Amino acid sequence: MKLNTKVRAMTVSVMLATMPVFADTPPAAPASQAATASPTTPEGWAQMMWDFTRNPAVMKEPKVFVPWMSAATEPSFYTALGMQSLDPSYWGFMANTMMDPKMYGAWMPFMTDPNVYMKWLAATMDPNFYTAVLTQFTDPAKMMRWMMMPMDPKVWGLMMQSLNPAMYLKWMMAPLDPRWMQAMIAPVNPNIYMSWLGAMMNPASYGDLWKGFLTVPAQPAATAAYGVPSGTASYAFNPFDPNAWSRVFAVPGTTGAPPAAGAAPATSTPYLINPFDPNSWAQIWQLPYVTTPAQPAAAAPAPAAK
Repeated sequence: MKLNTKVRAMTVSVMLATMPVFADTPPAAPASQAATASPTTPEGWAQMMWDFTRNPAVMKEPKVFVPWMSAATEPSFYTALGMQSLDPSYWGFMANTMMDPKMYGAWMPFMTDPNVYMKWLAATMDPNFYTAVLTQFTDPAKMMRWMMMPMDPKVWGLMMQSLNPAMYLKWMMAPLDPRWMQAMIAPVNPNIYMSWLGAMMNPASYGDLWKGFLTVPAQPAATAAYGVPSGTASYAFNPFDPNAWSRVFAVPGTTGAPPAAGAAPATSTPYLINPFDPNSWAQIWQLPYVTTPAQPAAAAPAPAAK
């Protein structure tokens, strides 16, 4: 009886010693995280769910939603989430991303950018989207993985974590984790408030529609057709002039193209704006292009009297 007890104790010790404490490497701090590529494994997608500066991308883009749903219907996605939730560094990482100013720009387009809903409207009319979604629920290999889930070593590893002393040691040492220390110091850092103010004042934080808001358009090349010498074009904008504000919200293309050299000035160029295209509306909110009138040529000196 004693021998059996010793054998069982040794077996449990070996299992705990060889068992990874966590599913994957804890994430880096938000400032050092390379951003934007989508994960390729269920474990990577589970790790992305802790990052509040990146996880909104799943619902903003149908092309990102499809691979995410493919990963979210895998058993390993949930075992990875379970293992990561037992690691205090993931909770500290999540707290830092929630205070990151990038989170503002990641979530605000849901309320301010119609491009998000235009993409989903187009996806609802795309047969390829329905095919990609329904394929996830009719994959026999995936169904087999769910049936074999009780035999998955990752599931058993998750259940055995309650017997792993290393997990409890990590929670005891959590107050000394650099991620938690960074999260505790962030509220008293004045730079983070200035960064949040900058994010709120940045038009790009509100989605693609607002990226053209009060931005300087591309300057056309100054040629003789404009009657403006090179280097004299400017973007003078007087905020106290009501006429200047009316030009800011003018429909682009209605002011007429520059006349060719020697040709009569054109009155107006017809412009058809598509009201269902958010990018067309974004072109309205641009600073008007102002040119300096051409200086008259100096009069030639009179010939000397003979």
